[in-house]
Amino acid sequence: MPQVPILMPQLGESITEATIMRLLVQPGDTVVADQEVFEVETNKAVMGVTTECGGTVVSMLASEGETIAVGTVMGIIEATAEEIERSGATPLAEGELPAAPAPNNEPASGAGGNDGAHFRTEGEYREAAAGSRTPAAGGRGLPVPMGVRGAHYLSPRIRARMDELGITEADLAYVSGSGAGGRITIEDFESFLDYVDGWPSRQASPMRRSVASSMQRTWRRPIASAGRPIFMAPIILHRKNHPRKPGITLYFLRALALALAEAPECAGYMVGGRILTPRRIDLGVAVQVADGVMVPVMRGVNEYTLNELIDEYNKVVDQARNRRLDPGYQGGGIATVSNFGGFGLTFASPMPLPSESLILGVGAVQKVPVWSDEVECFIPVEQANIVASFDHRVVDGGDIGRLMLRIAYYLEHPEVL
Repeated sequence: MPQVPILMPQLGESITEATIMRLLVQPGDTVVADQEVFEVETNKAVMGVTTECGGTVVSMLASEGETIAVGTVMGIIEATAEEIERSGATPLAEGELPAAPAPNNEPASGAGGNDGAHFRTEGEYREAAAGSRTPAAGGRGLPVPMGVRGAHYLSPRIRARMDELGITEADLAYVSGSGAGGRITIEDFESFLDYVDGWPSRQASPMRRSVASSMQRTWRRPIASAGRPIFMAPIILHRKNHPRKPGITLYFLRALALALAEAPECAGYMVGGRILTPRRIDLGVAVQVADGVMVPVMRGVNEYTLNELIDEYNKVVDQARNRRLDPGYQGGGIATVSNFGGFGLTFASPMPLPSESLILGVGAVQKVPVWSDEVECFIPVEQANIVASFDHRVVDGGDIGRLMLRIAYYLEHPEVL
């Protein structure tokens, strides 16, 4: 009976691999077309891998915890010729498995014929596929910073060891170097690895590694922060009287959108000697998930009213929390809102994504005493701090100050949102 491969699909524009979280079927199970058979995690979300056609699972070539490249065969389904014809699936040559795609879309080595078609036996495939999967970090685990001096220069020998173990320069930021000028020697490096070898550790998830990579790239720019308090009584009253009770973060998302529509240069992006101005006000909202943060992006936020955005906002936040974010809500934002007040924090300095130059943080609501000239005494007022972190190459404090004045106006007049 013909056999059809289950391939690791292209799950996003910039995604080249995914980690298998769960096997949803086993050899011998009967499946139907478009049934989820694997649950995989990329650096953006948890997604399902589905079948091309119905049939019987005859083998699973991938295991939970493995990181698999796009295009790799993950399993085999046995299907009838009628089912293959109905679904349009591409069967394998009898008793053989296709080679995984070569880098840069080049034909695999040893491919015969002008079309580059080449097949391997199952044993050959397993041996080749094992080499294409992403290895875990070195056996010593992820190192923990120590010492008080920085890594000024890393020799090629040390860099080779770092590549071998999956270690970055940021991991060595506080390693004490014994060489000239604080230089880290190979002995310092190996001593550091021995020092942290017995520490409790866990393997960083794809989500955690993605966050770490983003923050390292963000920190290559001069990031500054500025903040101010916002009177929250108008928002609280507006939400209380609103029949659909919009999320508090949505108020800030909408206020930021309107302010940026008036001053889009505040979310500009520097490339060489040019500052790019956003073409559309697409804004992200930071959502805390297990071991990281997801940032779904809502499109054209300034073009819709607060009331019109409620359903979409609730949908994308729910998708993000469940790690099943639709591709249309992934990436392409010009700025993000992060409500760290939900964790009881009154002030923080959020970091913008590498692809953005602005993030607006929102602190917890507090009752604070404010002097009233009308009654000539202090009165309790509900306030929250907002903090904007921005790329100082693109804008200055005055620009951000004016932007935040407009944000404050919209938040203190929620009827215009």
